[in-house]
Amino acid sequence: MNIDLETEVKRAQEGNKDAFIALIKKIELRMYNIARSIVKKDEDCADAMQETILKAYKSLPTLKNPAFFNTWVCRILINECNTLLRKKSRTIVMAEPPEPVYIAKSPDDRMDLRDAVYRLEEAQRTIVILHYFQDLPIREIAEMLELSEGTVKTRLYRARMTLSRWLNNPVPREVRL
Repeated sequence: MNIDLETEVKRAQEGNKDAFIALIKKIELRMYNIARSIVKKDEDCADAMQETILKAYKSLPTLKNPAFFNTWVCRILINECNTLLRKKSRTIVMAEPPEPVYIAKSPDDRMDLRDAVYRLEEAQRTIVILHYFQDLPIREIAEMLELSEGTVKTRLYRARMTLSRWLNNPVPREVRL
């Protein structure tokens, strides 16, 4: 990590708000890209980023190693995005749910890769998004999620097997009218 960046983190930890703002500005685009990859909608990205910045600011004194600032903030962001998705999945805003309509499976009916990724369980989905959509190396993902590299590789392998199965034998899509 750059010595200036480490100094900036220490200044922010001592209560310098301008130093904290400067640190966030440096990783703002990366944060947006990660959030967008996970939650898809801009308004959800904004919510997740806002909560992340607030939590990071409040918890900054607890950061033990300033060299891990970027990884630490990204981990908070990923957790916020996943929390937001969980909350949204429990919220149904409808007067009456429509009847599902199933479309018959045809040879040309293929599931979209992004749709398939978003159907994965949270742990696998996060790793796939970070590795393939954000081009992060396995080592960095392991640090960010506080997992071993072996665990990240295993989850990535299982996600690829699941995606392959889904994309080669797609299930009929449920369409809501």
